[in-house]
This record gives sequence, C-alpha cells and structure tokens, in this order.
Amino acid sequence: QVQLVESGGGLVQAGGSLRLSCAASGNIYSIRDMGWYRQAPGKQRVLVAAISSGGRTNYADSVKGRFTISRDNAKNTVYLQMNSLKPEDTAVYYCNAGNVAGPGNYGMTYWGKGTLVTVSS
Repeated sequence: QVQLVESGGGLVQAGGSLRLSCAASGNIYSIRDMGWYRQAPGKQRVLVAAISSGGRTNYADSVKGRFTISRDNAKNTVYLQMNSLKPEDTAVYYCNAGNVAGPGNYGMTYWGKGTLVTVSS
C-alpha cells in the first residue's frame, strides 16, 4: 500500500509564501508523475502543478511565475514553493502520485488527504 502525506499548509497573509511537501511511502519501485491539485470551496479539484521523474514541469496559468514545483526522486517527495500568495489561492491542496509502479502492479494513482492553505487579504 502506498501513502502520500502532505505538510506545510496554513494561514498566511496575501503576498506571503508557503512551502508544501508531500512524501510517498510504501511498496514503491518508481513514481513517474507527481503533482499538486487544489480544490476551493464549491469548486472542482484542478491541477496546480505537475512534475515528471525527468523534471519536466507543468503549471496552471494562474500560478505561473509564483509557484515552483520540485521533487526528490530518491525520497519520493514532491514540493510546492508558493510565493506572492493571493486570497484566490485559498484551497485544500492535494498531492498526487501517478504512474506508480510497485510489487505486482504499475500505472497506479494515489492521492494524499489534503492540506489547507488559507490566504488572508
């Protein structure tokens, strides 16, 4: 079984910064894709940023230039550095691991339980 545990959420004023971390643990051979999604109250969950095992990144237009995603493949950990935060960034942020290979399986997708980020104006 694979678990994703997020940390680093909290309350911050507009213009401030936060760094989210997500560590994957369990029977893992490899993780091809890792990313962060967010879900604001009353809205759908949407992609914020993603990174492949080779380092290719993808960002939502709304966070380009403000957020940076990175990962440590050896630690199966992904990070999201969030700068210049805005009230509209307020949401629950979910970690995602895609195309995970383990004993007897591959192509699996896993989600963390989420961490709340609140940006006050």
